[in-house]
Amino acid sequence: MENKENMQPEVAQTQDQGAPSQPDLTISDLQNLRAIIDVAVRRGAFSASEVSGVGAAFDKLNVFLNAVAPAKGQEPAPKQ
Repeated sequence: MENKENMQPEVAQTQDQGAPSQPDLTISDLQNLRAIIDVAVRRGAFSASEVSGVGAAFDKLNVFLNAVAPAKGQEPAPKQ
């Protein structure tokens, strides 16, 4: 016979370490990812069947970055 007292799941005890940390992803990080994808595609890191999916993701990332990050030499409009 099994002892039912020993069948209770263990509850993980966590220490209160304050608020969980927020994600730390910047526009610069996304620009680096765009460059990494570009280099990987040019070097043939993806098979032919994967390139269209990678290209679609690259295009979405590129459109997003162009919308949120001003081009080099352009200052963002001052907020009033």
